[in-house]
Amino acid sequence: MAEEQEQQGRTVTIDGTEYKLADLSENARQQLANLRAADGEIRRLERQLAMARTARQAYARVLQGELSPE
Repeated sequence: MAEEQEQQGRTVTIDGTEYKLADLSENARQQLANLRAADGEIRRLERQLAMARTARQAYARVLQGELSPE
């Protein structure tokens, strides 16, 4: 029961408009969950890309050192 009351008071802001979660259709709540999951995946992939770019820079520096005449 407490969980039900808590959810009725929860809101989400979409495109500058605030909505009560309890007022959204089941499909709208599912799409919101899908958006949140997609956002999480994008953040994860961005972190992974940042790591790959950092590694690439390190590899390029090592290669440059190997190619530089002594």
